[in-house]
Amino acid sequence: MKLQRHNAIRELLAGSRVTNQDELRRKLRRRGFAVTQATLSRDIHEMRLYKGPGGYSLPAANGHTPAAGTGEDDGPPSVAEVMASFALRVNRAMNQVIVHTVMGGAQPVAAALDYEEWPDVVGTVAGDDTVLVICRDPRKAAEVESRLTKILES
Repeated sequence: MKLQRHNAIRELLAGSRVTNQDELRRKLRRRGFAVTQATLSRDIHEMRLYKGPGGYSLPAANGHTPAAGTGEDDGPPSVAEVMASFALRVNRAMNQVIVHTVMGGAQPVAAALDYEEWPDVVGTVAGDDTVLVICRDPRKAAEVESRLTKILES
């Protein structure tokens, strides 16, 4: 079932513009795939889909995302790349770091953080324009905030 769902996602993205997860979920439901947001997020991560200003994109045949540039790297965009493209500001509250992004920019920022597996980050939750980064403790959150702020200011 997962393989069929991934194939359906590829067909949908190749044939039409999909700007957010809810739209993709509705289109999948019309094709007979009733998926939860959590399942769809896992699919997006596993398939290494890229979300840019125009919506979701498939990786190129060589595995690169459209923003990968010269093709030197096989992975998705780095945290620095997506922060430069989408992030506006970073704040901290206790053991949590909040990354404010442009509309539609939260998902690629969260996916990049998840993919890079920073040891101080327990997990992320992405909305449309906000990423909640959950850290192990307030001290680790301060370090993550500092690191993300440096990336944003560079």
